[in-house]
Amino acid sequence: MKLKESGLLGRGGAAFPTWKKWQSVLDSRGEKTYIICNASEGEPDVHKDKYLLEHRAPEVISGIKKALHFFPRSSAYIYINPEYYRSFGRHLKALTENLPITIFIKRGHYLAGEETALIADIEGKRIEPTLKPPYPYKKGLYGAPTLANNVETFYYISQIDEGHFLNTRFYTISGEVSHPGVFELPERWTIERVLLATKNDPAFDFFVQVGGGVSGEILSHAELKKPASGAGSIRVYRKATTNPMKLMGYWADFYLKENCDKCLPCREGMYRISEMVVGGKIDISALNDIAMTMKSASFCPLGRGAADPFVSLLRLYKE
Repeated sequence: MKLKESGLLGRGGAAFPTWKKWQSVLDSRGEKTYIICNASEGEPDVHKDKYLLEHRAPEVISGIKKALHFFPRSSAYIYINPEYYRSFGRHLKALTENLPITIFIKRGHYLAGEETALIADIEGKRIEPTLKPPYPYKKGLYGAPTLANNVETFYYISQIDEGHFLNTRFYTISGEVSHPGVFELPERWTIERVLLATKNDPAFDFFVQVGGGVSGEILSHAELKKPASGAGSIRVYRKATTNPMKLMGYWADFYLKENCDKCLPCREGMYRISEMVVGGKIDISALNDIAMTMKSASFCPLGRGAADPFVSLLRLYKE
């Protein structure tokens, strides 16, 4: 199987082996199978899926078609955020004409990109994550086995099928850099090498947020000898002019607005973190306790990772 041999990891952030997810859906053997292309991309400073929909949409649709051919009795959805639909909807409709592919416009915000939350959205239910197991590959959309991959994953599925996959991925580079944008480079390159190759390596003292523009981990310029994680976003901050309290206020505001309020650890944890940030005084011991509780007890990935940027930024600014 080409997909297994490629070693492709999902590009939605979790980096789960794509072939294993496909195999799990196939093994579930439902009377009907659903395929979802997740184009919800709603995190600040992550624009790779937007780039692909703008410049490589035929290849993305080709990847979805490969899935339709692979899974018997299947149909597909493109779950797309409203901004992208306004920009690319007409083109996508033309590319999917006469195919069993429905374009569904996302009703929710950031959290709706989580696979069980987007399934709830398509079904017309309250947009919030649901308990796993059962996993979507076994009982997903309308109770049927469901494959959910993101835009970049489907793009690379088409590349694998055509024999063009070179173990690359897309990086979104933003912040205080000379050449911001989306770049396709080897997936195992270090953050440092990616910045150098794109001529975005600053000459000043800086730090980066890696993985997502809000959820990503903070790393100093001396910690960049490892690959980019998550959604492949790299945002560069000038340390001397960045106000850490203001930056944390931006994160806290985002998480408070995007929180679904379903689980107590995430809801109350983010409220307490926001309270400390707004008050201008961080109790690091209390923050670490909150972060540990959120990571171990939150219902979905948003809550489990929401405190990470706060903890890693304060580690950088411990003085």
